[in-house]
Amino acid sequence: MLDALSRLLSIIGLYALGCYLYEQLRAPYRLLKIRWLSDPQKRLSLKERFGSWAAITGSSDGIGKEYAKELARQGINVVLIARNEEKLQKVANEIGEKSKQVETKIIITDFAKGSEVYEKLENELDQLPIGIFVNNVGMGLPGLVCEWTRQDTLEILNTNVVAVSELSRYFFHRMKVAKIKGAIVNVSSGTEHQPIPNIAFYAATKAYTRSFTLALQLEAALYGIQVQLLSPNFVVTKINSYSKRIMRGGLLIPSAQEYARSAVNQLKDGVDYTPGYIWHHVQNAASALIPWRLRSRVALKIFADRNTKTK
Repeated sequence: MLDALSRLLSIIGLYALGCYLYEQLRAPYRLLKIRWLSDPQKRLSLKERFGSWAAITGSSDGIGKEYAKELARQGINVVLIARNEEKLQKVANEIGEKSKQVETKIIITDFAKGSEVYEKLENELDQLPIGIFVNNVGMGLPGLVCEWTRQDTLEILNTNVVAVSELSRYFFHRMKVAKIKGAIVNVSSGTEHQPIPNIAFYAATKAYTRSFTLALQLEAALYGIQVQLLSPNFVVTKINSYSKRIMRGGLLIPSAQEYARSAVNQLKDGVDYTPGYIWHHVQNAASALIPWRLRSRVALKIFADRNTKTK
């Protein structure tokens, strides 16, 4: 009896270990295979794979800004989409100075306003042969749920949920009809893996992004369209300015520029679900060993002192 129980527990343990290793090693294995075991001469550039134009939402600051600059560095023309015209023009000027052969276009859009912005936005996007779309726009509002206003709630849902849904739908339909084998990148967050008190709405919207994007991957793959879920952990960006420790950066906390370079290269290598940065892979592998309820308790302490709204 004890021998049978021991064998059963061993089988269960091996199965659980296999599932864990499969989830944690999928992306690193592909990167190893592409970068070390394949012929570099046969690797296509982003431009060769997806064409010469990309559009990036939330590209006036942080990851979105640096992602756009990295795409431009690799020869991709970029459409910069955000709500602050002055910041967008500054980013366009920076790209123009460093990547002189690349074209830029700016589109002013405030996603917090909801459905009213999409007709104008999509009419402008219709004019360009976009092969890469990066849905990076997002906002975070800290604090207890009971302290939120109705307006705050609508704005974060419009920005983090409606935008990723509507623009993914639009680009999937557009690429499918035109038979474009393009790429859609939806930027989520490491907060997608567990509920997080004090940023409950933000984490919940990222859990939505994760579920939605993983389903979209399977639908779009039937038409040769690559959909990537990009889920960074802490990066030195404005949204984390509440913490001096995070803003100092470190091994596990890259600068936005360092992170974007890594993330863009992982898109080029065809990774479909990734934190985008090698040390975030390591961090996720370690945190996956901890029960989500305990992770939520730890997060409660980490985010308890967030008192400043960030967008």
